[in-house]
Amino acid sequence: MQLDAFLEKMNPVIHRSLRQSLELGKWPDGRTMTQEERDASLQAVIVYEHQHLPESERIGYMPAKCGSSGKKHDDKKEAEEASILRFQDA
Repeated sequence: MQLDAFLEKMNPVIHRSLRQSLELGKWPDGRTMTQEERDASLQAVIVYEHQHLPESERIGYMPAKCGSSGKKHDDKKEAEEASILRFQDA
């Protein structure tokens, strides 16, 4: 089945099942997902979420406050310098 045809039939129940299967690495019946199945399922989940869910509920969402959100290098350097203990001779 092509992705477009699958996405037309996809609903919230199928989405939850696919997402849980991806998280566990196996299908609801216990069979391990192959790499091809993981790739296709992940692609379907990403497209479905992009079309139906707000950004904050999608796979891979990172809030703006996250440390890896692209803060300036200078801010990180200042924070590191503030946390470094410096010993001075008396």
